[in-house]
Amino acid sequence: MLLLAGDIGGTKTDLAVYSAEGGPRKPLTQAEFPSASYPSLEAIAREFLAKVEQPVDRACFDVAGPVIDGRAKITNLPWVMDEATLGQELGLNSVHLLNDLEAIARAVPILETADVYTLNSGQPVPGGTIAVIAPGTGLGEAFLTWDGSRYQAHASEGGHADFAPTDPTQIELLRYVRKLDAHVSVERVCSGIGIPNIYEYLRDSGIAQESPKLAEQLRGGEDRTRVILEAALQPTAPCPLCIATLDTFIAILGAEAGNLALKVLATGGVYLAGGIPLHVLPALAQGHFLEAFRRKGRFADLLGRVPVHVITCRAALIGAASRGFELTRQ
Repeated sequence: MLLLAGDIGGTKTDLAVYSAEGGPRKPLTQAEFPSASYPSLEAIAREFLAKVEQPVDRACFDVAGPVIDGRAKITNLPWVMDEATLGQELGLNSVHLLNDLEAIARAVPILETADVYTLNSGQPVPGGTIAVIAPGTGLGEAFLTWDGSRYQAHASEGGHADFAPTDPTQIELLRYVRKLDAHVSVERVCSGIGIPNIYEYLRDSGIAQESPKLAEQLRGGEDRTRVILEAALQPTAPCPLCIATLDTFIAILGAEAGNLALKVLATGGVYLAGGIPLHVLPALAQGHFLEAFRRKGRFADLLGRVPVHVITCRAALIGAASRGFELTRQ
């Protein structure tokens, strides 16, 4: 029996085929697709499966959005998915959908040392709750609780909770983004969607000047978040405006990760996932993230003991495959 697993995001879709013998960490074949270039998940999956020589029996997909009664809509794509319809369209015996952050959380207990970069070793409490925060196209949050024998993963939509500014710059950022949207969720300033909002606020407020070359790139239809981050991370002559954008983003991410750690009492650790933390890892490691993470008044010492790790592998795909095999065994 072969399993098709997928990590379905607003920017890209990763698909892979696994065997029961190899398990969720050893895909037989794998491919990445630009999500917005396809009309549906079915279209991507059919194209991928056409190149797979052995028959696939079932599938498990994680999606960037809530899954309710076997149905899901990608938060940042016009796709609606249904387990029964996907099974019929793809000729599979069963299809299961789960939230992408639940998939990442399911992968955490089976991650290996090489799969993470540690920002703070901390003092993990055995069986303590674990938090997961993942800025990618959007912002996802999840957590795991210990049931006495294993960790159980729980999805959330915490990324759509209200943004809570922590300094004068962020207060003015909130006012700026409120002109664009009456509800300013933390995702609006702490994700691939949010980074251009920070950039535009800092530019329009005169905190730093925009270079004509960068302005032209941003008007040219390229991925604006990627352009901004790459300009900030240039080893020679980085863009001051982009550096300020990245610094603000990291401060917001650190504060929100600390908020999540307090809400679920994440004494087992906090894991950062998603494409952005991995891309900006050198900046995260400089210490500003942990400063913002710990800046919680009377609870600063508690957060100083919380381990913090960045996941460096494709954890969502591992988690989706792991869940698929678990359902098969059941």
